[in-house]
Amino acid sequence: MKNNIWTGHKVRLRAILPTDWDKFHNNDSDSDCARLCDVINFPRSEEGTKAWAEYQASRGPDGDKIMLAVETLDAVLVGSISSNNCDTRNGTFTYGVAIFREFWRNGYASEAIKILLRYYFEELRYQKVTAHVYVFNEGSLELHERLGFVQEGKLRNMVFTNGQHYDEYLYGMTKSEYSKMKI
Repeated sequence: MKNNIWTGHKVRLRAILPTDWDKFHNNDSDSDCARLCDVINFPRSEEGTKAWAEYQASRGPDGDKIMLAVETLDAVLVGSISSNNCDTRNGTFTYGVAIFREFWRNGYASEAIKILLRYYFEELRYQKVTAHVYVFNEGSLELHERLGFVQEGKLRNMVFTNGQHYDEYLYGMTKSEYSKMKI
């Protein structure tokens, strides 16, 4: 069997498919999950989610910025991961990961992050990654610390949700720190 850089022991990263729309649409109705990952958006119709999935499937990367599906090795869609703010001059980028609630605590997010980091550090020559984590997202705080990310700062009152403002933590990892990570 061929080795694929996008495949781990539990999950693989792949392009979003038009047929993924229903899983993303179902996840959009989980307000608590949306709050942890980003923001609670206005409701979207099924047709709107289908159009979004079609767009994601057809667009591909924008430079080094990409959104990918996270699926199990049994081809079950469990979430998504995206790279953002890819600065090739300085070799820095950010990312976001979102795992659907029913698949939390299975190691899917940590493996998806490791796969993404492997590609950006070992193939694209990036030297630093930053993750933004809301103070109320305890699972993500624990995940990043367990992976070896270093808390580099706190942005006060950066996120407004559920009727109040919350802080946002910045976590970082350099390529040399990544090299010590067990993959």
